[in-house]
Amino acid sequence: MKKILFLALSLSMAGFAAQAQTVAPANAQAKVAGPNIQFEESKYDFGSVAQGGIVEHTFKFKNTGTAPLVISNIGVSCGCTTPDWTRDPVMPGKTGSVTAKFNSAGKMGMQNKVLTIESNSAAGNAMVSLVGEVKDAAAMTTSAMSTDGKEKVKIGDAKMKAKKKS
Repeated sequence: MKKILFLALSLSMAGFAAQAQTVAPANAQAKVAGPNIQFEESKYDFGSVAQGGIVEHTFKFKNTGTAPLVISNIGVSCGCTTPDWTRDPVMPGKTGSVTAKFNSAGKMGMQNKVLTIESNSAAGNAMVSLVGEVKDAAAMTTSAMSTDGKEKVKIGDAKMKAKKKS
């Protein structure tokens, strides 16, 4: 009888011990062994731009790992996008950036320009993208009224007026 009571007491103690183990909160970030790149945002929507316009955006990232992070290269989906990035090693807990410059000359319609970040991150390559629409400059000629009641001229209007003068 003592053995059964002892066994039951031991099993219940083991059950309580298993339940008492702590679990990390769902929003807690676990430290990754080695370097790890984590972007604040992976996609930037630039809305609409007149054909020939330049869009530039900086993606910020943090090294959430335990070793220095080094970006070795950034691949782009087309030659119309030029990347620039933090060249020095990014220490654990520190931040860096990747800047993408998109030249919309010769482009029309919806665009999705992907940058593939090659680094020594434990998670492998990361990707960020610029998305938006390139419109014909003439299509972007809608004007708006300013607060003083005078008409404001948008980029498309200025281009159209310049063409008419020549």
